Amino acid sequence: MIQAELSSNFKLSIPKVIQDNLKLQQGQRFVLLERGHIIELIPMQSLQEARGSLAGIAGDTIMDYRDRSERMPD
Repeated sequence: MIQAELSSNFKLSIPKVIQDNLKLQQGQRFVLLERGHIIELIPMQSLQEARGSLAGIAGDTIMDYRDRSERMPD
């Protein structure tokens, strides 16, 4: 398990191994999601990078990403 420490001014450094694996770059922006006691950091992509990434995905597949408790009733 890889760990990180929150600094006194609430900054979190992403360990080098994760930076390399995800090809993160300095200044890159993230979406932060709070799920109970879990914080998810999702790297944002430019529109050019994201183009075509949803091709062939059915609408019901996108809902699978959310927790069941967050889903809206059908």
